[in-house]
Amino acid sequence: MSPVTQSFRGKELKPSESLKIDAFSVRIADIKGVELDRLHALSLSVGWPHRAEDWQFLRETGQGLVALDEIGRVLGSAMWFGHGASFATVGMVITSPRLQTLGAAQWLMKRVFDNIPGRDLRLNATRAARRLYLSLDFHPEKTVYQCQGSARVPTAGSPTEERGDVRTLDASDIPAAVALDAAAFGVRRTALIEKLFAHSLGYGLFDGNKLTAFALCRPFGRGHVVGPVVAESDADAVAIVRPHVADHSGTFLRVDTHMDSGEFAAFLSHAGMPVFDTVLTMSMGKRISDFAAGGPVMPKTYALASQTLG
Repeated sequence: MSPVTQSFRGKELKPSESLKIDAFSVRIADIKGVELDRLHALSLSVGWPHRAEDWQFLRETGQGLVALDEIGRVLGSAMWFGHGASFATVGMVITSPRLQTLGAAQWLMKRVFDNIPGRDLRLNATRAARRLYLSLDFHPEKTVYQCQGSARVPTAGSPTEERGDVRTLDASDIPAAVALDAAAFGVRRTALIEKLFAHSLGYGLFDGNKLTAFALCRPFGRGHVVGPVVAESDADAVAIVRPHVADHSGTFLRVDTHMDSGEFAAFLSHAGMPVFDTVLTMSMGKRISDFAAGGPVMPKTYALASQTLG
């Protein structure tokens, strides 16, 4: 008998050239104790654009967990970003291809729930992750349109008349930006807006000395991302995003928005940022509409800070 065969009930069996083993040990660790290059490798493994610097910004802004195998390789991650005692956004929920069919993402999400019990939660789900979040009792809310491309200032048409003066923002404008963002997003995000100001260039629309709209832009992924964008109208949103487009003309620019029609959506397309992909905003607990403030004219979030941050 050949040395590479075995006999079973009189039949010769040739062993398989590979052996699949599903059972291996995974442990949880704090994301802040993991080297950035290992987190970067995880996001690269699923085709996400985050740089090591983007991971560092998120670690400084929120909290998170990673799943490690027996030799310390990062196989999964999940983060949360708290705003007050009763609300958080969830993001950077990633599992390596090795674990995607083994329930690792659900396991990580349940560890997140253990750390922020009782909070209203909001996240943005990829198509592949929607079934997971539905199984965890998240509810669909709004589509997010990921608009990106090589930026260019639109030549067709003329800018709508602005209801004020557009100028750059500085640290003295943070309190007004926090108030506008809270009115639009529904939750006061003071620490996040302060952090974004430190890493961004901002333009604001002013009525006299009153800030009525703003847009921040910072390095991210393949180039820059514009967000958050908060304004009362499409025309105002266009007025504060247009300078960012001019600043980055000919380079990669991205905007994540819920707007699928109207002047702002058309502007993004004409500015070289057509829709590239979509994700779905989902919530657990209070719905987005439950956070809306009353009033005849209220600011709206025209662009997210990012899909992770909301």
